[in-house]
Amino acid sequence: MAKTKRKVPGINASSTADISFMLLIFFLITTSMDTDRGLARRLPPPPESEEQKDDIIIKERNILQVKINKDDNLMVNGEVGFDIRQLKDKAKEFISNPNDDPNMPEKHRKNLPFFGDVMTTEKHVISVQNDVGTSYDAYIQVQNELVAAYNELRNELANSQFGKSFADCSEEQKEAIIDYYPQKISEAEPKKYGGK
Repeated sequence: MAKTKRKVPGINASSTADISFMLLIFFLITTSMDTDRGLARRLPPPPESEEQKDDIIIKERNILQVKINKDDNLMVNGEVGFDIRQLKDKAKEFISNPNDDPNMPEKHRKNLPFFGDVMTTEKHVISVQNDVGTSYDAYIQVQNELVAAYNELRNELANSQFGKSFADCSEEQKEAIIDYYPQKISEAEPKKYGGK
């Protein structure tokens, strides 16, 4: 007697597409995507018409001018050939003005949570201007050094005031520290310094 082949029952796949679609929607809704935020910078104001020209006067002592030329050479407050490795320390000294130097940012009294009445240099500005031929690498190195100066100052303040790093502070403590050392890096429009 010959054996007959048994038919294997087929798998019903009609709802597979529906299930896949529902899983896709579920994962899209529940997961969060990291978005690149870029560099947080204060941009120069847009050009104004001559009719409404309100000049914002910033005292020269409150500005740290950082310029990068097309050859990636650094100039800080007129000092040519400035070494990038010294920029962070120069910026830290400028931002904090620890000795109340009359050639550095003015100190103003401010009442801050956790700190009380303190003298801060909140009106300081670090002005960064580069040449149109400046390399991206040099530009990023300068930005990194300036941001590192703020980060170190905030971390030092958090350690001295709260006994922990800035990252470990509560949101309220972080806000007070940021008010103490507000990040003020202004980007000027790139220029072409001589040459062709």
